[in-house]
Amino acid sequence: MSSSIKQIVEQLMEPYLEAHPEFEIVDIEFVKEGNNRFLRVFVDKEGGIDIDDCGRISEYLSAKLDEKDPIPDAYFLEVSSPGAERPLKTQRDYERAVGKYVYVKTYEPVDGLKEFEGVLQSYNEHELTIHIGKKMHVIPTQKIAAARLAIEM
Repeated sequence: MSSSIKQIVEQLMEPYLEAHPEFEIVDIEFVKEGNNRFLRVFVDKEGGIDIDDCGRISEYLSAKLDEKDPIPDAYFLEVSSPGAERPLKTQRDYERAVGKYVYVKTYEPVDGLKEFEGVLQSYNEHELTIHIGKKMHVIPTQKIAAARLAIEM
């Protein structure tokens, strides 16, 4: 996705988020699927977001997008929860995930593995530690390709 579209959406949402500090943008995607384009905005709040919250945010953002018209292509706007397997993207996301079950994929092997699923024991800007079974794995943050909360099976 064009980083400019993400920045535009973030800027358009700033007044709403300032007026409603309980909400946060988790992720923004602008993708093509088949012949259609989708602008997806994933929003959350403590305790979770509901359909009414999504509707109010969608109405606000839709009006702002119509007013500014920053995207020349036709697209569908979707505002939703990031779900139970919420992505971990920011330092704040990782810090809040300490003590929770997570999935981490790395660019290159760490301890002979590229995929880790276990409890996030600790996090700082340089590394995180995941407890899997009886072993602790320390993963440098620059080697993380993707991370998200996970559902323990």
